[in-house]
Amino acid sequence: MISGTEIRNARVGSGLSLEDVGHAVKLSYSQVGRIERAEHPSVSVVQLATIGSVVGLDLNVRFYPGGSPLRDAAHIALLERFRLRLSPELTFRTEVPLPGPGDQRAWDGMVFGAGDPAGVEAETRLSDVQALERRIALKVRDGGVSRVILVVAATRGNRLAFREAAPSLEIAFPVPGRVAIQALAGGRDPGGSAIVLL
Repeated sequence: MISGTEIRNARVGSGLSLEDVGHAVKLSYSQVGRIERAEHPSVSVVQLATIGSVVGLDLNVRFYPGGSPLRDAAHIALLERFRLRLSPELTFRTEVPLPGPGDQRAWDGMVFGAGDPAGVEAETRLSDVQALERRIALKVRDGGVSRVILVVAATRGNRLAFREAAPSLEIAFPVPGRVAIQALAGGRDPGGSAIVLL
């Protein structure tokens, strides 16, 4: 996003006055000055883009995840569906931090009581399977687990993505999901990493 300081520096560098820019964008010179000082209470993206183009800047706007409960609701529901499949003899905890000091990553969940602890990652929508595999591999390396249960929402799109990526996923997740979930439902070790569609 363009900042006021960037606008001022570009304007001065272009030899333009506040009046020149204001005239070009149909704002008063004082409004342009307030925008440069970040004192304008309601500058719009369109106004910033227009001012930027006059002084030789391009505006770049991006969206970032906001952690909205609406976004997290499907993720929480998926983890709950998984938890309900586990034997009552097993312990399931969510948001388990990785053990390294200062590491801000966490497993979405962990299963305890069926052999070695299993890290659990939940995905409501598969998009970049290679990035997901890398992220999980790094967590396995740093996270103190030897097995991961990747829980994926059983949507049509996810099933299609899963089928397309099956050859590489089968290497990282060799235990069939049905076998792993049956073992966990019986309180037993799943026998390795698996992908479970729920």
